[in-house]
Amino acid sequence: MLAEQLSDLARVMQHETDVQGTLDSIVRSAVVTVPGAEHASLSAVRRRRQVVTVAATGELPQAVDQAQYTAGEGPCLDALYDRAAVQLPDLAYETRWPKFVALVRLLPLGSMLAVQLYVEGDDLGSLNLQSGHPHAFTEESVRVALLFAAHAAVAMAAAEQREHLTAALSSRDLTGQAKGILMERYKVTAAQAFAMLVRVSSITNRRLVDIAEELSTTGSMPRP
Repeated sequence: MLAEQLSDLARVMQHETDVQGTLDSIVRSAVVTVPGAEHASLSAVRRRRQVVTVAATGELPQAVDQAQYTAGEGPCLDALYDRAAVQLPDLAYETRWPKFVALVRLLPLGSMLAVQLYVEGDDLGSLNLQSGHPHAFTEESVRVALLFAAHAAVAMAAAEQREHLTAALSSRDLTGQAKGILMERYKVTAAQAFAMLVRVSSITNRRLVDIAEELSTTGSMPRP
């Protein structure tokens, strides 16, 4: 049954057309896959700086995540930096993260499970699961969550690769269009047209692709 669910998850995420769609699909699928989970979110750290929530199933997981970021402590932060899986069995009796617990005491939160999603250089990610009931997550929940996280990390990497490739192809097309305009207008070679784009990019301190897009859209080169 679990193998089938993970296979279905992979197929669903393959049909997402962008990174955000994949992230949203992951948190929705986590709730129906991991035993005990009622809510889910994804936290990410880029270059070990600010922690952000990149996807969530609703307001509760967003509020729980923000409480951890504000307090500087909590299950998700421990999972991000230190451990593969971290449980908070019962919020009413939790003593490990007093600042975080004080911030979420009034929320309809009973228990949590956070699992490390990926560690790639300075980039970190975690899957955060919440329930309104205490002791909602069992050893089976942890096992399933870790397997789920492995599949989700692969799906995220594939989605990011597709998005980067699409952006690169779009950039190349815009540059080609802009070069064509300059070649026709000034009767210059492709190399000379590209050099003109590079020079304007340098003078205006703007990305070459932005210069190319403006020229292709308006027919005019940006002024220094």
